[in-house]
Amino acid sequence: MTQRIAVIGAGLMGADHARIVAEDLPGATLQVVCDMDQARARDVADALGAADVGNDPEAVIARADVDAVIIASPDFTHAPLSLACIRAGKPVLCEKPLSQKPAECIAVMDAEMAAGRRFVQVGFMRRFDQSYVEMKAALTGGKLGRALMMHNFHRNVETPASDFTGAMAITNSAPHEFDVVRHVLGCEYASISAYQPRRSDARVAPVVMVLETTDNQLVTIEINNNAAYGYDVRAELVGEAGSIAMTNVAYTRTDMKLSSATVYDADWRGRYHEAYVRQNRAFMHFVNTGEFTAIGSSAWDGYAAAKVAETGAKALVAGTKLAVEMIDKPEFYK
Repeated sequence: MTQRIAVIGAGLMGADHARIVAEDLPGATLQVVCDMDQARARDVADALGAADVGNDPEAVIARADVDAVIIASPDFTHAPLSLACIRAGKPVLCEKPLSQKPAECIAVMDAEMAAGRRFVQVGFMRRFDQSYVEMKAALTGGKLGRALMMHNFHRNVETPASDFTGAMAITNSAPHEFDVVRHVLGCEYASISAYQPRRSDARVAPVVMVLETTDNQLVTIEINNNAAYGYDVRAELVGEAGSIAMTNVAYTRTDMKLSSATVYDADWRGRYHEAYVRQNRAFMHFVNTGEFTAIGSSAWDGYAAAKVAETGAKALVAGTKLAVEMIDKPEFYK
């Protein structure tokens, strides 16, 4: 049975999702590409053989020839369009964040619970990355003993916008770390503090966060949006019996003129391509069977990331540790 997929958003992420649907998802058909810029939608659709284009996302979601939806439109549209998918009874893979507003995430959860089934998978694709898969397996398999700490850093070449701020580093960049650390450790956060050093120029400085989990582990997260040298994400999980660390992914090394060099990616797309493919295949399994993936992020996980990000931004301004005060997890998501 072929599932007809609509991709909402034809920008960088939307085009990448559309390509995965068209080229890497057996049993899936790229049915509609939707974007407010219909010419951009048409370019993606023509390049990948989509059946149609649109510029009204809610109308596309409601179409009878659309079985499931991938949302890759601007962040502020994610929660409203996810709600539209729930109303239409269609599974949806929503790019992160589900919302930066915890209340909007709760509204999505309420809609799912009222419908009596899950519809929303949130696009925290790092859960599917082999590095984190092996970290979690080492911990759950008992190789590391009790987890004590997890250290993470996330560095980009430069900020995506000139008005990017430290708070935006927490709410826009760090949610990937917030989610995947929760997934690897299997617990929630109890508190967060956040700090920034001073740069010599006007660019946004790195943000360093320290989080305590509900199981009394420590987590450090560095977000450096102006690292200059390349895109670089690494993590180390430290247990009582040993540690496991992510290595930089590089396929080749160049040796010449008395030096050795490897190349960094310019952004995340190459580094995490396989994780996106695995994530989207898990989504297709969900579409086909109704069985939510054991690895993928739910609407609850979207809420948890939004809540810790909101608290972290407040902690950065306050200059002190703040408690992460989440609602009780509904039985529906346990």
